[in-house]
Amino acid sequence: MKNMKSKKAIITGGSRGLGKATAMAFAKEGIDIAITGRNETVLKETVTELEAFGIKAIYSVFDVGNYEDVKKGIKTIVKNLGSVDILVNNAGIAAFGSFNEMDVSQWSQIIQTNLMGMYYVTKEVLPYLIDKNEGDIINIASTAGLNGNANTSAYSASKFAVIGMSESLMKEVRKNNIRVCTLTPSTIASDMSIELGIANKDSHDSMLQPEDFAELIVASLKLPRRAMLKGASLWSTNP
Repeated sequence: MKNMKSKKAIITGGSRGLGKATAMAFAKEGIDIAITGRNETVLKETVTELEAFGIKAIYSVFDVGNYEDVKKGIKTIVKNLGSVDILVNNAGIAAFGSFNEMDVSQWSQIIQTNLMGMYYVTKEVLPYLIDKNEGDIINIASTAGLNGNANTSAYSASKFAVIGMSESLMKEVRKNNIRVCTLTPSTIASDMSIELGIANKDSHDSMLQPEDFAELIVASLKLPRRAMLKGASLWSTNP
């Protein structure tokens, strides 16, 4: 997919952070984009920025953890975009706390959003890609899905599950010319990381930036269709 102009992409959690950086990178390539999220005001602002690149940009407001809303949202997006070629499953939440101290409802919500949300969206988009016999699915996991750490049980559990689900799906849909890539970044100075206090907004020279991650996604999509990036971890050069 060396020339991605006029391709159609859906990016969940696309109004800020990694999702927004990816949307901006896609727009520069001429890709038409639909972004999803829960904050309509921020979604509208991001769509305006995307439209400045001369591409079609739309948004849909829904919680990926609500299957009924996902079904309606994806159906409307595909109708308005005309088709879909690329899905970037980026929406996710995080919270940290000891195994016993974290409330059961919060633990469950992280699993619901990060795992079930990715499953719901993929389940609704996949039939369109199978019908075309071509497509790309980029699933955003984390290095927390490769190794567990103290106080990350819910987040790590969700990301371990994402990796397992993604690898299974990859082997299932290769025959349909659909590439499934699982990306596991280390800490990136995204909005979520900054809000959680694990990144600094002024750390541009010492920590990975959302734009770095977006560049990796674009590069993976530009591989010839015969080649597929199964997975990759992105780390900062600064320890």
